[in-house]
Amino acid sequence: MSTLNQASDYQKNRILVEAAIAAAARRAGRNPQDIRLIGVTKTVPPEDVSPLLDAGIREFGENRWQQAKPKLESPRASEAVWHFIGRLQTNKIKYVVPHFAWIHSIDSFELAQAVSDYTARWDKPINVLIQVNVSGELSKGGLSPDDVVAAAKRIHLLPGLRLTGLMTMAPEEEMPEATRTVFSGLRQLLSEVQSELGDPKVCELSMGMSNDFEIAVEEGATMVRIGRRLMDPSYHHHS
Repeated sequence: MSTLNQASDYQKNRILVEAAIAAAARRAGRNPQDIRLIGVTKTVPPEDVSPLLDAGIREFGENRWQQAKPKLESPRASEAVWHFIGRLQTNKIKYVVPHFAWIHSIDSFELAQAVSDYTARWDKPINVLIQVNVSGELSKGGLSPDDVVAAAKRIHLLPGLRLTGLMTMAPEEEMPEATRTVFSGLRQLLSEVQSELGDPKVCELSMGMSNDFEIAVEEGATMVRIGRRLMDPSYHHHS
């Protein structure tokens, strides 16, 4: 497939997703401009970085350093804002920090401390979100909701980190409506964190994926992480 076709497929998907985000925002009385679309590029080959950028997708989310590395080496990688959204192993911090502007998956104080130690040396502050396991599923990473406020107070003080908010993943097999309590639970946690820290910059809610992002937006998401609905070139034909 030519790069042009790919860019136009990606663009069609982006326009549809952005329209759905805007409609969900309006239903909730929100400004669609307040929601950032992160394209989850983990399934996409490095040569698609350029067509994705041409299609107007500017924020890329990656789960694993090994998959991200060849994309980060592509000539136009610096035109995108890169978000690390997968489980971060301590031994990968030294690779991730130089290339990513955001880490969504801080799931312990120890990990935050290790990232802080590295960023302080690198002199490159990084935006971080605390991953919360709102649903309580054993398969999901993240802090228990009960531990979030205490962890946020400690992480907020670490040098080299900008604590910007919270992230969660909803159960995938549930009906989308059932995810609403997970998203509203994260929003309530964020307001507890905000009142405890008194820092208006801690305002991001990274929640919602291809199957449930509209509900996430209705519940206050400021970042949605969309893979399949953006990256699958045939998605708009069979949805």
